[in-house]
Amino acid sequence: MENENHVDIIICGGGASGLLLAHGLTKDTAFDHLNILLFEKDSKTQNDRTWCFWEEGLSEWEELIHHHWDSASFKAPNFQRHFTLAPYQYKMIRGIDFYQTVYSRLEKAPNFTRIKAEVTGLIANDNGCLVKTDEGVFKAKKVFSSLPQDHFTKQKKYPVLQQHFIGWFVKTERPIFDPSTIVFMDFDLPQKKETRFMYVLPFSANEALIEYTLFSKDLLEKEEYENAMIDYLNENGSGDYTITEKEQGSIPMTAYDFSQHNNASLMHIGTAGGWTKASTGFTFQKSQRKINALIEHLKHDGNLTHFPQRSKFDFYDLLFLDVLAKYNAEGGKLFIRMFQRNAPQRIFSFLDEKTTFWEEAQLMISFPIGRFVSALVRRIF
Repeated sequence: MENENHVDIIICGGGASGLLLAHGLTKDTAFDHLNILLFEKDSKTQNDRTWCFWEEGLSEWEELIHHHWDSASFKAPNFQRHFTLAPYQYKMIRGIDFYQTVYSRLEKAPNFTRIKAEVTGLIANDNGCLVKTDEGVFKAKKVFSSLPQDHFTKQKKYPVLQQHFIGWFVKTERPIFDPSTIVFMDFDLPQKKETRFMYVLPFSANEALIEYTLFSKDLLEKEEYENAMIDYLNENGSGDYTITEKEQGSIPMTAYDFSQHNNASLMHIGTAGGWTKASTGFTFQKSQRKINALIEHLKHDGNLTHFPQRSKFDFYDLLFLDVLAKYNAEGGKLFIRMFQRNAPQRIFSFLDEKTTFWEEAQLMISFPIGRFVSALVRRIF
């Protein structure tokens, strides 16, 4: 192996978590003396996804906010709730805007290099990590990988669901959307013994992103997602409509402990590191918080296994997924009870992992106590 293939830090994968980490390291002068290399097999020249999150005040990525909303609604048969989000705003970033902005900033960093290559293997020990790619073999003192892991799919200790969806950006003939209000969840549609809902981000009275979303174990045929969106548009009186963009995804929902596959020189990040919020699938904002904490950790401790990865909220998510996996047909009822019995601000604060024990207790008693006590007992014993 040539000496030029030895670097200080390698980042495998140029999705949200990989780019957030590269950006954070290169803008902090504490890491100016380190050589940082990022491998990404795709060119990232098209919009391939959107990221949404809620927060108070201005975002670190405020210049990239494609749209934001101050109100939301929750809908279900025989129950609807419209609410303001204050002190939060719900914000949306388009993937292509994020990629282009971060790439342009990284290109100005003299200690950063991006290589278009596919990573084919990782071999790590406490002294460093070998990264095998189709462009050669590289070695680094620290490696951070967002490449998918499949360990969690082969075990039975933790339930594994998927948040899977297809989304359409649509322009409708008739004004059927309220551009000031997102539809966070609309359960007023056939559940078919699973947790199914529509998610709507309106940009004007005639334009929106609509997503048919499920929390369940198995994916559907493409036609079933699309037929559900066609029915939704027709039932809401859209008239003719045009699909301007499409997106689709499947995000693992599991409380599996991904950190057990880290060591002193290798850390899995993003969804591959368990940074996706297990009970909702939200990833972007949680990854940003994890990256901020990780960068501070690296300034004082070089051992990646010392970085704290788990919290009480991971256990809450585990109990919720235990119940949701066993009673998937009742998933909609769980969310209905949560929105019926709690202020929306408490719900979003809880999902943001910022609540107190008292607030968490108030949320817990919203749910069918017997189901959650049973899940708790099974986990303890």
